Amino acid sequence: MSEITDTLDALGLLCPLPVLKARKRLKSMPEGAVLRVLADDPAAIVDVPHFCAEAGHTLLSQDTDGAHQIYLIQKSS
Repeated sequence: MSEITDTLDALGLLCPLPVLKARKRLKSMPEGAVLRVLADDPAAIVDVPHFCAEAGHTLLSQDTDGAHQIYLIQKSS
């Protein structure tokens, strides 16, 4: 698995903020970089994979840790 480049703490943020903040953070990262997103919004389970599919980024993993989710997103070109 690729090394995590940056972490976005989106805990406490509700839809659509976790995805909007992930999009903004990914724009400033180089191609191939990996962003770890922490979220506890129930909608993120659907929103983050959908965002990755639409934007062309690779969702490397989607896990839960207690009450929050952890997403690893690899930036595409």
